[in-house]
Amino acid sequence: MATPALQNIYYKRAVATPRLCYMCNRETSTVLATLNTTDFLYTCDTHLTDYGFATLLDPPAEPSKPAISQAEIDKAKKEWEERQERKKAKEKEKEKEKSDDKKDDKDKEDKPKSPSPASPPPAAPTRTHQRYSLHRDVFAMRVAEQKRRRQTKAVKEVAPRLPGAPRSSLGNA
Repeated sequence: MATPALQNIYYKRAVATPRLCYMCNRETSTVLATLNTTDFLYTCDTHLTDYGFATLLDPPAEPSKPAISQAEIDKAKKEWEERQERKKAKEKEKEKEKSDDKKDDKDKEDKPKSPSPASPPPAAPTRTHQRYSLHRDVFAMRVAEQKRRRQTKAVKEVAPRLPGAPRSSLGNA
């Protein structure tokens, strides 16, 4: 069974359970993992800033504000003004009804208000994980460790199928 080659692109992720850093054995809750999480290593934030350990592939981009055209601004302003006018008109009607119907209020029950149309929640910005490339020596250590794991797994699978060593002595004839 062939294993796909390990790529030197790791994504920074936060984890709930802190573990020891791969390099300095300090507790950290940051992990660098490949896209399909075939390889991952816990690392502290100080090592992520060290160019001898890893390099940030994408510099952090400033959050870009969505471009809003003037037409959209005018449309929103117009809708807001219309809503304000409707509110004022409703308030005037309510004041008239209150003054006219103070006596009738005691006899009648209040009608439940119809729910106002809910506006859709704003779209959450998509958050991407920071991408890192390990230094060539550190990456070579990771590749060697993966190879060693594969070999020990293969040995454990093959060992039970191998024949045992002879137990009788050959020189007793």
